[in-house]
Amino acid sequence: MTSDPHRIIPGGAHTYSKGDDQFPSNAPRFLERGEGAHVWDDHDRRFLDWTMGLRTMTLGYGAQAVNAAAIAQIARGANFGRPSRLEMDAAGDLLDLIPAGDMVKFAKNGSSATTAAVKLARAHTGRDLVALCSDHPFFSYDDWAIAVTRCDNGIPRAVKDLTLTFRYNDLAGVERLFEAHPGGIAALIMEAATTDEPRDGFLHGVEALCRAHGAVFILDEMITGFRWHLNGAQTLFGVTPDISTFGKGIANGFSVAAMVGKRAIMELGGIEHDQKRTFLLSTTHGAENHALAAMRAALRIYRDEPVVAHLWRIGGLLIDGLNQAAGEAGVGMAFRAGGFPCSPVVTCMDRDGLVSAPFRTLWLQEMVRRGVLANYFAPSYAHTATEVEITVAAARESLRVYARALQDGIDGFLEGPPVKPVFRPYN
Repeated sequence: MTSDPHRIIPGGAHTYSKGDDQFPSNAPRFLERGEGAHVWDDHDRRFLDWTMGLRTMTLGYGAQAVNAAAIAQIARGANFGRPSRLEMDAAGDLLDLIPAGDMVKFAKNGSSATTAAVKLARAHTGRDLVALCSDHPFFSYDDWAIAVTRCDNGIPRAVKDLTLTFRYNDLAGVERLFEAHPGGIAALIMEAATTDEPRDGFLHGVEALCRAHGAVFILDEMITGFRWHLNGAQTLFGVTPDISTFGKGIANGFSVAAMVGKRAIMELGGIEHDQKRTFLLSTTHGAENHALAAMRAALRIYRDEPVVAHLWRIGGLLIDGLNQAAGEAGVGMAFRAGGFPCSPVVTCMDRDGLVSAPFRTLWLQEMVRRGVLANYFAPSYAHTATEVEITVAAARESLRVYARALQDGIDGFLEGPPVKPVFRPYN
């Protein structure tokens, strides 16, 4: 058997964001186990982890109650030839938390859920065009979404022409889209927020434009759900989507995604109406029982314990600590931490103040050298003030190297190739 995953797996991983081109050359090649906020690689090296399984481990690795629920259900059965009552109970749990929803459809990944939402919107409106926010990084691996990225190889022009784009916080731009395509836009899809606050009533304005023009308002809450607010970012910001989609932290690492929407739209995928049939999500493992049991256990913890408040608090401590470390190292003009505290972001710049992939790679490289994986920051319930202190201490040392690279040039400090954007036309 080969020791090079690229020989047998395209890209070397089954998710592009886990690929070698997203990490510094000294990053662990394989991660084998996790506990709390820490992971171990295949050489048993221990790392403090902030990536948390692509943001799925909101409660931390190995959350006992979640794992126990999944294991107990595995003993009863992972899948059957008819629905289990668990599917209905899990849907009810989710609807109890998402006020805009009347019905739920489960899937195994977020791409399937968002694509199903777009299909429903087209069926409901009889229109073809979809408008998506180009400032939000990823909605689906399906053609309708990837068509407007720089990685559009293999997608027919006819498909590309059906997707329109707009910018976040540009309400006038959204209005121009609707004016340019009267009666043609089936759906508008976006995240409630990523790094920037919605300004000047942007989200409410988008919702109003969708209502006025008869388009379905889809809110992608894959990341924001159960991180920004227990009842979704839609509740935090006070908007009411027609359909919203959830995943990542919904089941603490178990494979569950969900589409939640209004009955008038969702029931088009059902069998109790006399309209034209819409073939919606229909997957063998879409309602895998042990994953739904894990989801129910995770949601109980979210309801009963101050998980979301903890994420905001820990992230706030982290942002403050990183910015203080940058100031101490004299690189505050080139390295900044910010964003929403529940999902902090760092910006790495060169001496000219330009966002820099080489300097981002240097930052990641030096943090890995000090035992911290920080490609992005996804605070979890398992991160405490102690993990923040460890991270800030590693950042102080790493940013001193960063300062020297700003002064002397980065070539002598970077050990491997710079990280690259996932969406690029060539490798």
